Amino acid sequence: MALKRIIPCLLLRDDGLVKTVKFKKSTYIGDPINAVKIFNEKEVDELVFLDIDATRNSKEPPYEAIRDIATECFMPFCYGGGIRTIDQMHKIIASGAEKVAINTAAFLNPDLIREATAIFGSSTIVVSIDYKKNLFGQTVAYINGGKKSTKKDPVSYAVEMEELGAGEIFLNAIEKDGTMSGYDIELIKKVTDAVSIPVIACGGAGKTDDFREVFDVAGVSAAAAGSLFVFQGKKRGVLISYPGSAEVKNIIG
Repeated sequence: MALKRIIPCLLLRDDGLVKTVKFKKSTYIGDPINAVKIFNEKEVDELVFLDIDATRNSKEPPYEAIRDIATECFMPFCYGGGIRTIDQMHKIIASGAEKVAINTAAFLNPDLIREATAIFGSSTIVVSIDYKKNLFGQTVAYINGGKKSTKKDPVSYAVEMEELGAGEIFLNAIEKDGTMSGYDIELIKKVTDAVSIPVIACGGAGKTDDFREVFDVAGVSAAAAGSLFVFQGKKRGVLISYPGSAEVKNIIG
């Protein structure tokens, strides 16, 4: 049984951090290193950094930024965005990331997942699945930053990625992103029931009770959140925060 984790998910754009709503409207949050220093003080177990422009704009992963983060970061972190090749994964891991999250390339070139797990081990390879309902009301996995439909059901797609060797699934609800309206418990539970590898749920966390529900009802190994950890109050003022250690223990049991 994987250790339960509560993970801040931080979005990179150029040299800064942003937060989106439903993968669209973005708000500037600040400098990634400042956020890392605060999360160090809060004794966070793990971080996820996703470059939201790298794949969309066919950019290389920001290796220098990853190195800067690794220099300051006391905890393991995962990087995703723009990853298409084994060589890029080598560079990202050499820059200090413990895990790589692969989204678009996992769909376009599934053998990349098989090859990557053979080289780096399954614990290093996270497959990120973004999903939403299409025009026909079907829940479908999307790539290219939520722009292009794969026409694949996220549950069967997660099973497929597990069979290829992925060590973890990062499941991100596009329609919940930034809304702070709670996790998509029903779909998340379908995925956790279908796979045996750890699932990280992301999209919708607005209060600590949402973490309890996604752990207890949906059975995830980790709960990720963005807005809850970077905004404060109804006016969504920027303030980096994280539950205290006693509260975290109470949440994860």
